[in-house]
Amino acid sequence: MMQLYYASTSPYVRKVMVTAHCLGLAQDIEWLDCAAHPIERDERIAAFNPLAKVPALRTAAGLCLYDSRVICEYLNAYAHGTLFPPAGDARWRCLTRQALGDGLLDAALLARYEYSARPADRQWSPWADAQLTKVAATLAEIERHAAQFNTEPEEIGLITLGCGLGYLDFRFADLNWRKAYPLTAAWFARFAAHPAMAATHPHA
Repeated sequence: MMQLYYASTSPYVRKVMVTAHCLGLAQDIEWLDCAAHPIERDERIAAFNPLAKVPALRTAAGLCLYDSRVICEYLNAYAHGTLFPPAGDARWRCLTRQALGDGLLDAALLARYEYSARPADRQWSPWADAQLTKVAATLAEIERHAAQFNTEPEEIGLITLGCGLGYLDFRFADLNWRKAYPLTAAWFARFAAHPAMAATHPHA
């Protein structure tokens, strides 16, 4: 059986969890809870990933894989899935959407860590604001295409965008992003209702 170190609040872990549900693999993975933290190192995770970051997967054959992009592609190959188009423009569009979603997550997490991980006297508001500017730019890009998006998690790019929007709801509810991006809000309302998304909703 595969083993995966996870944290229920991590949007990168959620990518893997949604992928596993979509591929019918959730029951084939032993989900190992841990104390993932941006500062405090958990040596249990480090046994799978020297960076001590989640998600970190060990395959049934003992191969250790990280990060979410690698793990999701491995699970798709393992299950002979279709979440990664094999070639052509469809593949590059999908991977670019994944990069956009990962960039959204990176920026949102950096903004959150600025206030949650740093002592108050060392926080730098311009840095956090710059990250939230990236979040807004990403939302504007999603808005340009949302009307054409499938409402099913048919590929990894859409899964990543969905997990990114879910993370904003979880950690940045005060942004009220739906007001400025109505097409994105309409798409996400349907996408988030999919069983794979509903089953992986983050909780503190």
